Amino acid sequence: MARRRRREEPENHERWLVSYADFITLLFAFFVVMYSISSVNEGKYKVFTESLEGIFTQPERSIRPIPLGEHPTMDVSDALAVSEHDPLASIARSIHAAFGGLIEGDEIKVRGTEMWLEIELNSSLLFPSGGAIPNDSAFALLERVATILAPYRNPVQVQGFTDNLPISTASYPTNWELSAARAASVVRMLATYGVDPAQLAAVGYGEYSPVADNSTAAGRARNRRVVLAVARDVEIQRSSGQFERLPPNAVGTPSASALATEASEVDTVNSLSLP
Repeated sequence: MARRRRREEPENHERWLVSYADFITLLFAFFVVMYSISSVNEGKYKVFTESLEGIFTQPERSIRPIPLGEHPTMDVSDALAVSEHDPLASIARSIHAAFGGLIEGDEIKVRGTEMWLEIELNSSLLFPSGGAIPNDSAFALLERVATILAPYRNPVQVQGFTDNLPISTASYPTNWELSAARAASVVRMLATYGVDPAQLAAVGYGEYSPVADNSTAAGRARNRRVVLAVARDVEIQRSSGQFERLPPNAVGTPSASALATEASEVDTVNSLSLP
């Protein structure tokens, strides 16, 4: 029986096509994924950009709730001209009516934005040099300020500032203690004269937020100041947390009786005179 000769199969030279096809398939999938990633959903992109704008344009929330000197302030009449009964505008008008002479003499400054009102008092009006016990004229002045602020529920942060001259006494080892003690003294007096203590906070910044050059006597005098920062609403942070949320109809709104007697109160405080 003749041995059946094994038929030789020709060698396959096209096996590379399998690997090539797999490579082309993976490459196609890669470009599909890249295309899908690069396609921008305009709706989602708009939401994303608006969210970022909201984050970077919202009021600063830090240990310094009301930043001074970091944002340009406007003329009070322009910044606060919202409505006839806008609380910050009403407070600003009353302060101008009661302290016009001191404002003209640059002893009191009133600045405002849409978010807050700043009433800056030169420390010489309130305290002796190097001390935090109010002088005699401070009582009458702060009583008039309290009369204006008391009808409103806006939060008020009292901020104390000093010059850079070092102080070292038993009561005030540094300017930190002196500025904080002055702010606390003003808070206590405002509460005594009728401002709700729950609206008040005291903060001392020491020498570290100057508004003038400390190398001159005039500049140091400007830096020694107390600022009453009246916020528009209760969402402004304190250094220790949030202001307690007030009822919606009470936030930044004077009482009905206060609105009814606003004009007469302005006439009353206008008739008072500093000692």
